[in-house]
Amino acid sequence: MTPGTIHGVGLGPGAQDLMSVRADRLVRGARHVAFFRKAGRAGHARRIVDGMLRDDAVEFAMEYPVTTEIPVADPRYNACLSAFYADCARHIGTLAQAGEEVVVLCEGDPFFYGSFMHLHSRLSGIVPVQVVPGITGMSGAWTASDSPITWGEDVLTVLTATLPEADLARRIRDTDALVVMKIGRHLGKLRRAVAAAGRLDAAWLVEHAAMPDQRVTRLVDADGIAPYFAILLIHGQGRRP
Repeated sequence: MTPGTIHGVGLGPGAQDLMSVRADRLVRGARHVAFFRKAGRAGHARRIVDGMLRDDAVEFAMEYPVTTEIPVADPRYNACLSAFYADCARHIGTLAQAGEEVVVLCEGDPFFYGSFMHLHSRLSGIVPVQVVPGITGMSGAWTASDSPITWGEDVLTVLTATLPEADLARRIRDTDALVVMKIGRHLGKLRRAVAAAGRLDAAWLVEHAAMPDQRVTRLVDADGIAPYFAILLIHGQGRRP
């Protein structure tokens, strides 16, 4: 039997009309649709495609066994997620080996901090796997800020707020333009790092970019815990004609 293809489909930052034509076609035509979500939640990727799936689509929700309950540095964290991704890959791989096409919904771009990459590494070379790139959340964020992120020869650095505070401050100090992902409960640490780098007045926080509840604020005015879909920006100020 000719195996089916597993498609990792980038949905972009959150608006259906920012999806590519290829992504739209695959999502609307898919009989098997898989997506990641936190237990008890609908799943952001699934919400993006509301109203797009065919009536007979078979949905496979891949629910993370752990998110913030165990520290990332704890060996149990990787062990738990590794078993989870192996189980998910086994399920959708079996479908593909039976000749079924499977669409895996991915926020943003599948190869940019996305969970799909863990399926790709387990399935590539076993069954056909194709990736449909999508507009990244960070692109949606700097567009929401209404200002270019880089000019001329500006160097852009992308960080995750999960890094140690000292590492964040050093890297923030050493770059021209900055994007910080995975903020959430690390907002206080990130603000301290930005301040230590002397760049607090230039930092912006974009929440839910390209979504109905999009919000752009100065970092100095933000407090508490940032939502999962929050991105920090510092715009480059490089050469321009």
